[in-house]
Amino acid sequence: QVQLVESGGGLVQPGGSLRLSCVHSGSAFSIRDMSWYRQAPGNQRELVASITRNKFTNYGDSVKGRFTISRDDAKNTVYLQMNSLKPEDTAVYICNVVDRTGVTSWGQGTQVTVSS
Repeated sequence: QVQLVESGGGLVQPGGSLRLSCVHSGSAFSIRDMSWYRQAPGNQRELVASITRNKFTNYGDSVKGRFTISRDDAKNTVYLQMNSLKPEDTAVYICNVVDRTGVTSWGQGTQVTVSS
């Protein structure tokens, strides 16, 4: 497993934006898929967005058109740009990576709170 460190969470008003970052400790070419999940209190963990090594992306229905996932393998980093945030986006956002052997690693999460 690799170590993951997320950053960029915080408190934002509805309609605002945040950018999350997640840096992994693996080698630049060892990571296959990178994803962001989120979990709100009382809810199951859900996929927000994912990106493959070939930059193919997938989004959860509730964030399509508002969130954008990207990766910079030279910096071992995956980003999540979140625009037009809504109160229902409030959750702990958790980074996930899968390496070339299929091993999955999870970060500790970063809190995002959308409130006026």
